[in-house]
Amino acid sequence: MPRTWILFVLVAVTGLIGGVGLAWLTRPEPPPVGVQGAAVGDPRPAFRHGSLDGAWVSVDDFQEQAILVNFWATWCAPCRREMPLLQEVSLTHADRLAVIGIAIDDPGPVRDFVDELGISYPILIGAADVLNTQRAWGNSAGALPYTVLVDSDGIIRWQHLGEVTAAELDVVLDQWL
Repeated sequence: MPRTWILFVLVAVTGLIGGVGLAWLTRPEPPPVGVQGAAVGDPRPAFRHGSLDGAWVSVDDFQEQAILVNFWATWCAPCRREMPLLQEVSLTHADRLAVIGIAIDDPGPVRDFVDELGISYPILIGAADVLNTQRAWGNSAGALPYTVLVDSDGIIRWQHLGEVTAAELDVVLDQWL
């Protein structure tokens, strides 16, 4: 009996140490001290993330085009509520604006949710890499949803933490598109 107990404790401790080590190795890198990320008036930072179809998408794919970047997750209720509005904006302003969703989530739930709502704008997916992108784009809190408007010259014109409303988007888009 004592050998079984010792073996159990050794396995549990080994698993705990391995889990802590893995969490430490895969943690997102914090921004350098004093760096808060981009702000309104700054050039847009770079990003490169995988899409639902497995292709890599970069912010450079949208050169000389206004973009509305929305960071979201399927488990975030405000994110889920604003997705139909963002889909509508992507269709209404398709000639002047690209809407890009960047999900901090797993591909399965994202694909199911996007299919359910009929979202047609690009959806990118990631984990720690998306958290780093979100920080670089000015969301040091890491809260969701987070939306950023970039003009066709690549300058950040608006940042919004929390659920965006149609009225808020109308004002901003009327001003910058």
